[in-house]
Amino acid sequence: MTIVDATPIRTLVVEDDFRVSGIHAAYVTRVAGFEVAGQAASVAAALAAVRELSPDLLLLDVYLPDGSGLDVLRRLTDEAGGARPDAVVTTAARDVASVRSAMRLGAVGYLVKPFGAAALAERLGAYRDLRHRMDALEPGAQADQADVDALFSAARPAALPPVPAKGHSAPTLALVRDAVRAARRDLSAAEVAEATGVSRATAQRYLSYLVREGLARLELRYGTTGRPEHRYRARA
Repeated sequence: MTIVDATPIRTLVVEDDFRVSGIHAAYVTRVAGFEVAGQAASVAAALAAVRELSPDLLLLDVYLPDGSGLDVLRRLTDEAGGARPDAVVTTAARDVASVRSAMRLGAVGYLVKPFGAAALAERLGAYRDLRHRMDALEPGAQADQADVDALFSAARPAALPPVPAKGHSAPTLALVRDAVRAARRDLSAAEVAEATGVSRATAQRYLSYLVREGLARLELRYGTTGRPEHRYRARA
């Protein structure tokens, strides 16, 4: 069970499209342990909001009307000597240069648009768990290799199989995988179908594939009569 800190992670949503900004803000509020500190639609507004609101995390778009969201990270790093909010980059940019720049600037996540609530919840949940792991370690403590590995992997969700099986779509596979991981409990195929918008049969097929690939596990729930219900849970 995930322990949620009493102090919420204050998140600034930086997105130039006000409709998308509202959607992303609504996604954030649905994740336990997070709250929206504010919204900004430009580089200038984001910098001003960080100075005024002191958020813990930026949900940061790359394409902004007055520059790049990555410039926000660069300027905040220069101003604060590295002491700046963490950032999950959210963008339609898929080019390698943008991904590399985000990594070099210390982004803790990179989500390609469009994405759903489940995908964002997974990244935010991983980030929240990373903060909990960091807080649990004493500042002067010596971390062993297991601690270091846990910290470096906490914000990185499990990868999908490199080549989906024939008849499987990579985007749908990611959608189903994200829904199972975001739930943090066991789900039925019907519940996954409802969460993702695919048919129950499609959800069942992709869930079975995730089980075969070791990314989910099958759990049987026995009732009083009839066949046991198949439930699916993400592997840790």
